[in-house]
Amino acid sequence: MSAASGTPPSSGKAAAATAAPPREPNRVVAAWRGEHRFDAGRPGGPTVRIDASGKTGPGPVDSLLIALATCVSVDVVDILTKRRTPPTSLDVEVAGWRVSAVPRKLERALLTFRIAGAGIDREPALRAIELAVTKYCSVRDSLDPNVPVEWALELVEEPAET
Repeated sequence: MSAASGTPPSSGKAAAATAAPPREPNRVVAAWRGEHRFDAGRPGGPTVRIDASGKTGPGPVDSLLIALATCVSVDVVDILTKRRTPPTSLDVEVAGWRVSAVPRKLERALLTFRIAGAGIDREPALRAIELAVTKYCSVRDSLDPNVPVEWALELVEEPAET
């Protein structure tokens, strides 16, 4: 990125006549709030607290795992809803293993989904998760492709109506 202009450097290649117009980049601001705390979000929008000490909010790596979980989960909900089997609840627990060397980057992740909903069967739910992780989630695609992201599914029985 050019420091003077704030724009990405040109690749030197002429753009194809049929190329889509460039998209505006996502922009966020992280404002330091003392110690290891930052309030971050889109300019003028809601913010989340990121705290590397874990005292007042999740740390940066936990935030990455949260982004992965929510990105994949949005797609799972959408896929199941399009199948006309919308979930009534969906929770996902993410375990992220990190290497011991510095920087302690993510080594692998396991997403464990707990899904409830009328008509949700195991195989279509697993397929929805697979599609979300391997095809649709932009957060997953932004991670190092050598970091395996695995998943598990627990179908949760809905309480019987009385």
